Amino acid sequence: MSALSRIGVAIDSDLLEKFDALIARKGYTNRSEAFRDLIRDELVEKAGERPDAAVVGTVTLVYDHHVRMLSEKLTDIQHEAFHHVLSTLHVHLDHDHCLEVLVLRGKSAAVRRIADMLISTKGVKHGRLVITSTGAEL
Repeated sequence: MSALSRIGVAIDSDLLEKFDALIARKGYTNRSEAFRDLIRDELVEKAGERPDAAVVGTVTLVYDHHVRMLSEKLTDIQHEAFHHVLSTLHVHLDHDHCLEVLVLRGKSAAVRRIADMLISTKGVKHGRLVITSTGAEL
């Protein structure tokens, strides 16, 4: 870990009260760690926007498994991208609906392309990609 630097920040009192309430609800024991997490979050988000950035992403899909050939289409996409797919989780939500979570790793552009293909597949009711860092730059 690098050396710590102290900084001073001027914040409106009302905003600081709201911030303190937020970090208390989240379980932070001090403002410093909350500020560090906010900064890291922004840095990770900006780094993940670079097409060549090494990232890890989770793709969450909700779909009706009765849609003709949908499960096969989703599996085919995953097999085509097998170098990027680290893991999958499949959950039966009810008689008709499934939840699938995929963990992808690779360059940001490739991870986004795979996620877009999965999410845009006809029959997928909802999908979301969350990108994060591999941790190497943090």
